[in-house]
Amino acid sequence: MSNVVLESVSRNFGDFVAVSSLDLRVNEGEFVTLLGPSGCGKTTTLRMVAGLEQNTSGRISIGNEIVSDAARGIFVPSERRRLGMVFQSYAIWPHMTVFENVAYPLRVRRRPNAEIKEAVAKTLHLVEMEGFAQRPAPALSGGQQQRVAIARALVFEPKVLLLDEPLSNLDAKLRLQMGDEFRAIQKRLGMTTLYVTHDQSEAMSLSDRVVVMDRGRIQQIGAPEDIYRFPANRTVAAFFGTPNLLDAQVTACSRIDGQRVRLEVVGRGWSGPCEAANEVRLGQSVTVMVRPEDARIASIDMAADEQGLRWSGRVAHTTFRGATRSVVVETNTGQFNIDASACNKYVIGDDVSVFVPQQAAWAVPAPVANEAEGHVRRGRASAAMPAGAADARSRNTSS
Repeated sequence: MSNVVLESVSRNFGDFVAVSSLDLRVNEGEFVTLLGPSGCGKTTTLRMVAGLEQNTSGRISIGNEIVSDAARGIFVPSERRRLGMVFQSYAIWPHMTVFENVAYPLRVRRRPNAEIKEAVAKTLHLVEMEGFAQRPAPALSGGQQQRVAIARALVFEPKVLLLDEPLSNLDAKLRLQMGDEFRAIQKRLGMTTLYVTHDQSEAMSLSDRVVVMDRGRIQQIGAPEDIYRFPANRTVAAFFGTPNLLDAQVTACSRIDGQRVRLEVVGRGWSGPCEAANEVRLGQSVTVMVRPEDARIASIDMAADEQGLRWSGRVAHTTFRGATRSVVVETNTGQFNIDASACNKYVIGDDVSVFVPQQAAWAVPAPVANEAEGHVRRGRASAAMPAGAADARSRNTSS
């Protein structure tokens, strides 16, 4: 297996900068996901690694080989990079059987028939499709086609596996099942994998590390839980779920440990403690993120003996969602979104108190003026909705 290293990689289309000065290292055997909204540059980045796009500047290495260096005029064609690729459309040949589809990359490399037969059988067994070898491709379900596409990408033992939205054509239940199965295969093989998706849950459940991108730039790299719980900025915070994003100013700052600080903040009609990654000067503006599942609802006379943030308000709306019940509480700050247990029932108009523990309220720097102009303006305590749509992409056949 090999690592993948991108150094100051950019891709311009005329005056449009699709990817800007991107630095990333995917270690051997690691599963890294590029995550972001439509147009953020994640698919373009994957295609540059694949050799389907040529970087305008910077350098890309796979293992010990430089496969693209714009300054030195080096560009290794896609077919010589020894990469396995799985795209959204799967690109299964309809006129071939499962066996012939998986065997195709070996046939174009002119491998002996005996070797092809052995390799295909071994790979089909790996994805639990050995009983379907002679089945025509059109007779397969969506999940089975996805397994065949993965088998075809793995059969020639590539250095790196690249996947662009490979689960998006499946229904929700099958997407979850196939994601788990694919992750198990990847761990078993120790295959270095670079994965692209706009689905936050998919990225969280599959990845060793997540790379959040926006407008061609990396916003944050980290373990899934760290990205979710401790976003680096408002853009990352807003992309995951529907967090409450609260404008505030810092009134006090003290160090908790080597990784966190405790802030005292004041907003419009509220104040209290929260946590942050770095020390913040007094008076600085911050955005305090509260995930809906971290807020608690209690009666208005709730005891105030726990450190955290509190709001008084009235239940404005509730929605039953199966395992949870979404509750909107109208406070003097604005609307507050809360995910409560579905067993709890709330009556519209009830007076309630909203409580958020200190460790569940995370502060990030407030966006600067020119950055804020690029985003839809929201209420001070409104839920930020992610712009999630698949990148426009070409349909390519893996080989």
